[in-house]
Amino acid sequence: MMDRLALLTAAQLEVIVGVGWIVLAAAVGLAVQRGLYWGLRRWAKARHNTFADAVVRQTGRPAAYILPLLAVLIVVPGLVLPARWVESIEHATGLLTIAAIAWSIIALIGLWRDVVVARQRLDLEDNLVARQLGTRVDVLGRIASTLVGIVAVGMILMTFPDIRSLGTTLLASAGVAGLVAGLAARPLFENLIAGIQLALTQPIRIDDVVIVEKQYGRIEEIHSTYVVVRLWDLRRLVVPLTYFIERPFENWTRHTANLMGEVYFFTDFTLDIDALRAEIPAMIASSPLWDGQFQNLQVTDATDRALQLRVLVTARNSGDLFDLRCFVREQVARYLRDRQPQALPRVRSGAPSDVAGDETQPGTQAAVADEKPEHATHDATESAAR
Repeated sequence: MMDRLALLTAAQLEVIVGVGWIVLAAAVGLAVQRGLYWGLRRWAKARHNTFADAVVRQTGRPAAYILPLLAVLIVVPGLVLPARWVESIEHATGLLTIAAIAWSIIALIGLWRDVVVARQRLDLEDNLVARQLGTRVDVLGRIASTLVGIVAVGMILMTFPDIRSLGTTLLASAGVAGLVAGLAARPLFENLIAGIQLALTQPIRIDDVVIVEKQYGRIEEIHSTYVVVRLWDLRRLVVPLTYFIERPFENWTRHTANLMGEVYFFTDFTLDIDALRAEIPAMIASSPLWDGQFQNLQVTDATDRALQLRVLVTARNSGDLFDLRCFVREQVARYLRDRQPQALPRVRSGAPSDVAGDETQPGTQAAVADEKPEHATHDATESAAR
């Protein structure tokens, strides 16, 4: 063994020692990370601090890379290694450190977003404030994560001399190349600006009831470039984020969740409207879906065949409103069947009566009277022949 070491040159020995120091520094950094987070984890559990425990969980993996890399960066300048090696090691370690730090920041942003949203209850009937805060935090968190990623990629790319010189050239020319770069990045910046507008003005929020492209659904997810709408039949409609800034749509829960709905039905002209109007309040009040705010019955149209009646009702949310409208429709149909069957829609047919024609002239009556015996005699003759 000693003979083999004697055969190595001093430069080779220094390289081996340097590599050993690098490995040792990385191991020490990893050990410090494990020990530090072990203590933080025990402290969080002892204090029953769920937030601190979540921070430890979210930042533990990025820190397992950051601390060893920082240890390597501290050790490398003091090692006797070829200049080319030192430069390559420092460059690679710096790139990994930037990526790990960006990872940690994004993890912390995600943790902050999750904690804020978790503190708000969306299962309440009046969850407007929770949806407002949840949407703002979610959208701004995603935008911040995107910006951190862009900055990290930019910092990594600028560590390469060729790319740095290219960026300087682009800044110096700032002509066609800048225009091309701006056009290429237009969708990204459009979505970022749309996300900021959406977070501040909030035309939509998480769990809002919307009508998009004639489809009824709820806002399920808001991402940095698109929105996921959960339709009533559990399909998902994916819509670009800019759609809600540039195009009109319906938002049924913009300020409050309660809604007003209408139920139309047709009846015959013989309907006793006052009797039905007296029954409608009891019908609606018997359902727990009604919020007690408003109800009424009106005749909204009269055609040549039937009356069109409309019942207006209110409910706490869109789901209750749909079920309440179905309930009212069933109750009115049952009432018409049992209490006023003559008022069910019907189609009348027959020739119109001629008042002047009904007044039979005396001559006509005589002619009819003369014809009756002839018909009677003819019928009697046929019966006798049979």
